[in-house]
Amino acid sequence: MSRVAIVGAGPVGMVCALALNRRGIPVTVLESEPAPVKDQRAATIHPSTLEMLDELGVVEKIREHSLLSSTYRFHDRPTGDLVAEFDLGRLEDEIRFPYVLQYEQYKLTAAIAAEYANESDFDVRFCSTLTGLTETADGIEVEYTSPAGTERLQAAYVVGCDGGRSTVRKLAGIEFEGFTYPERFIKIATSFDFKTVTSNLSFRNYFSDPHEWANLFKVRGETPEGLWRVILPISHDEDDATALSTARVEERLQKFFPKTGAYQVEYVNVYGVNQRVAATFRTGRILLAGDSAHVNNPIGGMGMNGGIHDAVNLAEKLPPVIRGEADDDLLDLYSRQRRHAAVNYIQAQTIANKRLLEERDPEVRRHNFDELRRTAENFDTARAYMRRAALFDSLQDAAAIS
Repeated sequence: MSRVAIVGAGPVGMVCALALNRRGIPVTVLESEPAPVKDQRAATIHPSTLEMLDELGVVEKIREHSLLSSTYRFHDRPTGDLVAEFDLGRLEDEIRFPYVLQYEQYKLTAAIAAEYANESDFDVRFCSTLTGLTETADGIEVEYTSPAGTERLQAAYVVGCDGGRSTVRKLAGIEFEGFTYPERFIKIATSFDFKTVTSNLSFRNYFSDPHEWANLFKVRGETPEGLWRVILPISHDEDDATALSTARVEERLQKFFPKTGAYQVEYVNVYGVNQRVAATFRTGRILLAGDSAHVNNPIGGMGMNGGIHDAVNLAEKLPPVIRGEADDDLLDLYSRQRRHAAVNYIQAQTIANKRLLEERDPEVRRHNFDELRRTAENFDTARAYMRRAALFDSLQDAAAIS
């Protein structure tokens, strides 16, 4: 009994499946959707994650279809001033990829599925919804529904990569500790090139504003021209219908960057945001990774990256346990290491990022900007800041946990 069942065919589930399969472990991925979901979610792949994906042979396959970005910028939205720029090129002597790739998560999922999946030892089953988990003497029975009806699968372990509302986590009875923000976020994508109205943009931008902070990122989309994504907060008392209306979306974009004529909007969605971490990432033969284990606000692009770090960490520890070469307490170490990284880095950094952008006190804002400028202008402090933001520190700190 060596097969691992992975629930969820998103980027974390597919990277986990690929990493396990490369180590000789047969995998079955169950996904309730009928095909890879073209969702407009995470798109930034940090340098630390690129190193992991490169070991799996993925980076060269996706690089030409990505946008490469070495810099990111912080702006003061009310004045339009550039506060600070950080350039990952300053780390070129110590990291293999001194840049991020802007590559949407649905493309990463589809690329792995197209290249590697649907063999007997890498089996991806769409239209397959998990309904039950039962541990047995030597494995775990996975029950799921498919177009053929109720089916069962025997596995050595189950890895839940099925998102913030994880069925795996709920079936395992694992608490999801944390809080929900009172406001929601709106994400708007437009084909309009914002660089035609302002020249001080990079592909990744953070705008501080005491009344309406914003993030602005460029992604490849489905055309050579690419898309710009705008993320803004919306108050809890604005209903979805209003927020998603053409007039309100246009009003928000014109307030952000006024221009002649209407914006061409490609997609828009509203979503709630949580900061939560599972009480444990492992119970018995059930393991959690990615959003099933931790969710956070998107400021800093750490959710998908942290989830892929989970997947690779787990894929290193699970094969020797399955083969009897290591005791299964190695999986408890996985839980300790990755939970530590989630709480002390991903959660802490994303919460701090949001506070920085939404700060209202003028004196505190001024102090924050001065500190950010000093950090960016000094070679050593800028490098330290970027290492932490790119999650290198989290990997090093987690690896020290025994």
